[in-house]
Amino acid sequence: MYSLLLVNWGYYMFDDWRAAQYTLSESDSLLKWMNAYTTSIDELAWFGMLFLFEAETYWLSDEALSHLKRLMFVTLRIVCYAFLAHTLFAYVTSYYELANSVGLSSNSTVCDFTGQNYSFLRNLAYTVIDANNCGALAIGPNLFQVGTDLVVTDTAGLAEATALAVIDVVDAITWLAVVLTIELVVIMQEKGISDGPFITSCNYLTIALYAVLVFDAGFWAWKGHYVYTWDQLLWIGGFAAIEMNLSEWRDEIDEAAASA
Repeated sequence: MYSLLLVNWGYYMFDDWRAAQYTLSESDSLLKWMNAYTTSIDELAWFGMLFLFEAETYWLSDEALSHLKRLMFVTLRIVCYAFLAHTLFAYVTSYYELANSVGLSSNSTVCDFTGQNYSFLRNLAYTVIDANNCGALAIGPNLFQVGTDLVVTDTAGLAEATALAVIDVVDAITWLAVVLTIELVVIMQEKGISDGPFITSCNYLTIALYAVLVFDAGFWAWKGHYVYTWDQLLWIGGFAAIEMNLSEWRDEIDEAAASA
């Protein structure tokens, strides 16, 4: 599973690079460059979080964990959370740019942008506008410029991009909620608490959060982004393994309490 996730990361690196050819210039700020490679950075941060949870819930003993936490775990967690916070910031920024896209003159056509390094956006795909394709790219007369980039789209393309941006924001928030829920359960189980209303509530909340993530995967599949769907399901599987580790850990706590 982790090997497949690494393959996906390679794909996302390429995909981010490909999209950056249409949205970045040498004069852009570091933040904009980071925003362009948000997915790649996000995947790297999630690998870090997955490693930390695997180590905490399965690989390491409680004694080893107590020492390593001070030296490595806290620092790595802060770095990972910083990158994940950047992901959410980048997705919100993208949504804001789409929501504030400038409507162009009613007389404008896609062919007006021929030879100006403009691209046309449709379902996350960028097409360089030239004299051969400009007449077939847009549906309807209304055009919009996306943010400050040399990118235009039509009404349907803008609505589609906005919906995908909303899904990205919801997905990022949901994954953060999953991680924070696991963090809370780990803290409770480190204290020897394996059941009760809090643990039960966290378990039900986790199920609801995973349902949202599956919905997001289904939306991407509907839009034809099958790699996103596949990647989402793999990550759900990876964190399901963490949930199984937590369950086994609870069993160990219960057995220790019963034999005490």
